[in-house]
Amino acid sequence: MTGPDISVVICVYTEDRWEDILAAVASVRAQSRPALETLLVVDHNRALLDRLAGHYRDPEASGGVRVLANAGPRGLSAGRNTGIAASRGEVIAFLDDDAVAERDWLRRFAEAYTDPEVLAVGGRTVPVWESGRRPAWFPEEFDWVVGCTYKGLPPGRVRVRNVLGGNASFRRTAFDAAGGFATGIGRDGDRRPLGCEETELCIRLSRARPDAVLLIDDRAVIHHRVPHARERFRYFRTRTWAEGLSKALVARSVGAAKGLESERRYTTRVLPAGVARGLRDALLAREGGAGRAGAIVAGVLTAAGGYAVGTVRARRGGTAFSAPAAGAADAAAGAPRLTAAGPGADGDAAGGGKSQEREEAADGRTTEAGEKAAGGTTAATDRTAAGGPRTGANEEAVGGRAVGGRSV
Repeated sequence: MTGPDISVVICVYTEDRWEDILAAVASVRAQSRPALETLLVVDHNRALLDRLAGHYRDPEASGGVRVLANAGPRGLSAGRNTGIAASRGEVIAFLDDDAVAERDWLRRFAEAYTDPEVLAVGGRTVPVWESGRRPAWFPEEFDWVVGCTYKGLPPGRVRVRNVLGGNASFRRTAFDAAGGFATGIGRDGDRRPLGCEETELCIRLSRARPDAVLLIDDRAVIHHRVPHARERFRYFRTRTWAEGLSKALVARSVGAAKGLESERRYTTRVLPAGVARGLRDALLAREGGAGRAGAIVAGVLTAAGGYAVGTVRARRGGTAFSAPAAGAADAAAGAPRLTAAGPGADGDAAGGGKSQEREEAADGRTTEAGEKAAGGTTAATDRTAAGGPRTGANEEAVGGRAVGGRSV
């Protein structure tokens, strides 16, 4: 087997997704290019931690599955940082807990890393609608709302500003150069559908390593389950609002020019074309045409409203996030550790260190003491520290330039 060893990190948080979690792990174990290990990082849920530790009691018999506790504050970003710190692979891949990977998923990632300048590779995420079909009103241009690849990205293997976190991989040296995922933005279970942590990290990485190449290969495919609740317009509206809030945080940190670089093309080219198609379909009496056109307009307006509110909050210092410093993945290995009580639990869960000061406040913001403990700074007060955001239009390819076409 040629190419780098790949560790797979799957962050989990609820027993409601038990069958999904098992399916995600099974898809990793069935890869044509085996993973070095699979790390299940449990986000502050003792019952789930113990249940998974019992299920994957023997890492050797389970195909290298290890169960860890999130050693940082609650949320997806800290869970990923825990997985990074505990992993042993040269490349760390991330898979959503409600997704399954196609058989060649890791092989496609490994092929891209034959170029030493490639520091991150993402793939294509296909929605699996729980209702059995896409809602007629739901525009493909907004599939990022449900964590999937959206209409408007160029096909093949292309260079991008950032990858989509639920189907992505990074060289370990990327975290050494830029630090880990920022806490204070991103998912916290089902509490707040924020995102953009991948965007912020990738922009920070590109600034730390101007020669870095970040790619998406649409042959690295996963299938992501979309539950009924996320097929509704109410969720669509909530998620687009949250995307605007998240984008404001990122733009405040890295500057609007870079933070909104891809979104400008998306809103000026991709979305108007989508509205035109919807109106054409409506005129031709095709199902959902008017609804799709209306949803695109509503999505843009809602995201813009969230961005405006988020910008005001950020300027007032009311919202902040912190990012682990460069090299934090190695430093985190010496942090206080959380272990599962159940048999077979891995005692080396590390990453970020858990302290009372670092816990997130009830409103989802990182406390001031927490940022100091994490070695980070607020986005509102120190833009350079951030590298001087399941995402949305932020995965737009930079110029749509193909890198090596579809050949490997």
